[in-house]
Amino acid sequence: MVERVTVGPVTIGGGRLAVIAGPCVIESLELCLGVARAVKAACDALELGYIFKASFDKANRTARDAYRGPGLKQGLEILAAVKREVDVPVLTDIHEAWQAERAAEVVDVLQIPAFLARQTDLLLAAARTGRAVNVKKAQFMAPWDMGPVVEKVTGAGNRRLLLTERGTCFGYNNLVVDFRGLVVLRSQGFPVVYDATHSLQLPGGLGTASGANREYAPHLLRAAAAVGVDALFLETHPDPDRALSDAAAQLPLKDVPALLQSAKAVHEAVRS
Repeated sequence: MVERVTVGPVTIGGGRLAVIAGPCVIESLELCLGVARAVKAACDALELGYIFKASFDKANRTARDAYRGPGLKQGLEILAAVKREVDVPVLTDIHEAWQAERAAEVVDVLQIPAFLARQTDLLLAAARTGRAVNVKKAQFMAPWDMGPVVEKVTGAGNRRLLLTERGTCFGYNNLVVDFRGLVVLRSQGFPVVYDATHSLQLPGGLGTASGANREYAPHLLRAAAAVGVDALFLETHPDPDRALSDAAAQLPLKDVPALLQSAKAVHEAVRS
């Protein structure tokens, strides 16, 4: 039995599909509002719950001088504006334990980046805020290695937990998705999220940035929906090639409605 996690008006788990989507990093308030409104409209039309995501700081960029974001203070101000003006729950990453309490004053979901999935202090700090916590399975971890991660969060008194699959290291500069892992993650008893865009990354593949094979996103989204997930995670931008972070992986905003419609159709066909 998989628990249900409620985030504002969105329920993750229980058989319905939810969507977590937005730009990789906060570039501007205008960009975030535009993306949030467009994806919310698509989700409303498909009767899918929607949570907006964007990062105030990308602390794990490949290059030292890569754009990281506006920082915590300005980033939270922008996320608060999106939450207020578009009327959607919001999610953001945290990288250090001290950020958890401050971010929780604004955001509805605290996300633990994949590289930090085993950082005990970070997990406990996020759990203790009482906010929903989304932990991305590290690229170097097997799906069953997430058991101790679950114990850390729930042991701190928080059962509002999401587990995200975002691909596994497959040689140098490549990731692969083992769809058996979705089943294993779900056996932990908490909702499972499939991250399509990060699963298609080629980490460090461009030398000073990560590459990606975004053309496979529609196929893997449908595959995840067929196996059975509770939410789909994707990063999207009106002009991905000019995005300031993860330009190769983000999906064109104009393509999102059709992608979600296709994934929902598969999800419902399998459930029926």
